[in-house]
Amino acid sequence: MSINLNPYLNFSDARAREALELYQSVMGGELSIMTFGDMGTEGPLASQVMHGQLEVPGGLVLMGADAPPEMAQVTFGDSMSVSLSGGPEDGDQLRSWFAALSEGGEVRQPLEAAPWGDEFGMLVDRFGIPWMVNIAGDGGS
Repeated sequence: MSINLNPYLNFSDARAREALELYQSVMGGELSIMTFGDMGTEGPLASQVMHGQLEVPGGLVLMGADAPPEMAQVTFGDSMSVSLSGGPEDGDQLRSWFAALSEGGEVRQPLEAAPWGDEFGMLVDRFGIPWMVNIAGDGGS
């Protein structure tokens, strides 16, 4: 078994399910969600996501949860971004993901030719999550 590093996103506004379902609609894959209610919690917190995991073909794994104020303080900012990188053969898929993730959000850097020869762009999705997308150059130019 190998060691994996997976982004784990916390949402302070009970929108983890909505966000993870969007990410699944964009990237595909299998989404599993466990609620606080599944673990015995009752009341308004019961329907919120305790743990969600999206496993995307190709080995990508994205995790997330709702973060009730008494459990975690969530502050969105620029200290972390989810980065998606691929080669020229992944370009169409990554461009599509960039466009879909930016809907309702903010494109901070359009996905375009970068000085280092790749295509690169940055966005913040409608849930406040920063993303970076890099498509490696073909090496032939």
